[in-house]
Amino acid sequence: MGGNVTGANVRGDRERLFVLEASGGGRLFSVNPDGSDKEVLVTGCRIPDGVAVDMSAGHIYWTNMGVPSENDGSIERVDLDGGNRTTIVPEGATHTPKQLHLEAADRKLYWGDREGMRVMRCDLDGSNIETLVQTGQGEEDRHDETKWCVGVAVDPAGGNLYWSQKGPSDAGLGRILRAGLAVPVGETAARRTDIEVLFEELPEPIDLEVDLNERTLYWTDRGDPPKGNTVNRSPLDPPDGRWTSEILLTHLMEGIGIALDPDGDHMYVTDLAGSVYAAGLDGSDRKEILAAQGNLTGIARAVLHT
Repeated sequence: MGGNVTGANVRGDRERLFVLEASGGGRLFSVNPDGSDKEVLVTGCRIPDGVAVDMSAGHIYWTNMGVPSENDGSIERVDLDGGNRTTIVPEGATHTPKQLHLEAADRKLYWGDREGMRVMRCDLDGSNIETLVQTGQGEEDRHDETKWCVGVAVDPAGGNLYWSQKGPSDAGLGRILRAGLAVPVGETAARRTDIEVLFEELPEPIDLEVDLNERTLYWTDRGDPPKGNTVNRSPLDPPDGRWTSEILLTHLMEGIGIALDPDGDHMYVTDLAGSVYAAGLDGSDRKEILAAQGNLTGIARAVLHT
C-alpha cells in the first residue's frame, strides 16, 4: 500500500513508481510513470502489501503480511536496485502489516497491523518498535474486522496520525480515525482519549495518503459501489469542523494502493485486478498505465537522482 517521495524533476532525475504484486510469488517491481520499462526488483515476498521509498538512504521498504491467520508478518528493505535484501522487522514482531508510511520528519516507519489490531512504528533500521494504537486484544477481538487497522498516514505539521479500520467486506462499517503522533502522557495505546472518528459507515477504506501542500487526505475504498471501488479526498482542516469528502475516481476493481505527486498534480492508484491508474489530483485525465499485472497492492513514487 502506499507511500510517496516527491521532488522536482530536473535534468538527470528519473521518476519511478514502485509497485507490489501479492500474487505470482510476491514481487516488487518498478516502472516509469507511463507504465513503461518494467523492472522486477525483488521476488519471493510473503504477500507484500505496503511499500515506501527513502531516497536519502537509497532504500525501499515493504511489509509482508505472511499468513494472516498466523502471527508471522515482517518488514524488509532493499537498495534501490533490489540489492542487499534485509529483514528489519522479523516475523512475528508484527502480525499482519499492511500499508507502510515513511515519515522523513522523524525518520520513522509507520504501518497498520490488521490482525494485530494496532498501528505501529519503528526506526528505519527496525529498532524501537512501538504500538501507538491498540484496538483489540486476543482471538475473540481478532475476529471482529471493525478492529482491523489497514491504512496509515502522518501529518507531521499537524502532529497527527491517520488510519483506516476497514470492517467486514462491503458491510458499510469502515472508519477513518485520527490521533496524536504520541500516546498521551499517562495513557496507553489501548486507552487513548485523543482518538477522533473522522468518517464512519464507509464501505471498506484501505490506503491513505496526505497532500501536505494542500492539506488534503486521500484514500482508496475497495468496497461496493457507489461509495466503494473509489478514490476519495477530504480537507485536513475543514473550515467549519465538519468532515466532508468527495469521490474522485470510480469503477476500480477493489482499489488498494495510492501514491501522490503533489508537485506534478498527479495520483497513482492500484487495484487487486492488476491495474495501475494515473490521474490528476482531482481525478481528471484518468489513464490505465498498466493492466493484468496480478493482484496489486501497495504503490510508492520516487524521483531517482542519477
